Amino acid sequence: MGNLDSQTSTMLALVVVLVLVALAAWYFFQKKQSDRLQQRFGPEYARTVDQLGSRAKAESELKAREARVGKLTIVPLSPSDAARFSQAWANLQAGFIDNPQGVVAQADVLVRELMAARGYPVADFEHRAGDISVGHPAVVENYRAAQFIAARDTRGQATTEELRNAVVHYRVLFNELLEVRNDVPPVAG
Repeated sequence: MGNLDSQTSTMLALVVVLVLVALAAWYFFQKKQSDRLQQRFGPEYARTVDQLGSRAKAESELKAREARVGKLTIVPLSPSDAARFSQAWANLQAGFIDNPQGVVAQADVLVRELMAARGYPVADFEHRAGDISVGHPAVVENYRAAQFIAARDTRGQATTEELRNAVVHYRVLFNELLEVRNDVPPVAG
């Protein structure tokens, strides 16, 4: 009977060890995944955790963003498109003194056009910001700040200084998104 108790104890100890190893592996995997998401998304990670109320929900949302953007075909601009967008931005900025409210609205439209030209869907703001956060996490907060000021402006609550800040925020995002494809073959003449 002693031999049977010894075998049962050994099997039980083995099962406990296997469960502990499995739990440790799961914990290590989760920690590594959390660290990867925190590193990739930076402040957007913490903002998403705060917004959704839990790390698990936030990480699920961030992984869903990665999957959604991974299915998109995000392309750099051709040099001619980049030049056209750059000129449009310069024209927009030149009009700020005469029409700050109009320039903020134009900046928002130009950023959306640039996003569309790159291959981003331009549905609602939260999806646009979420998509941008995957490839450009350092500047998505600029986009959120610009949108906040633009919303205040539509209610007549934004000061000229806030409108200037909105244009600066849009410009940071605009410059980040203005990636140029340099591998365009020269035109034969």
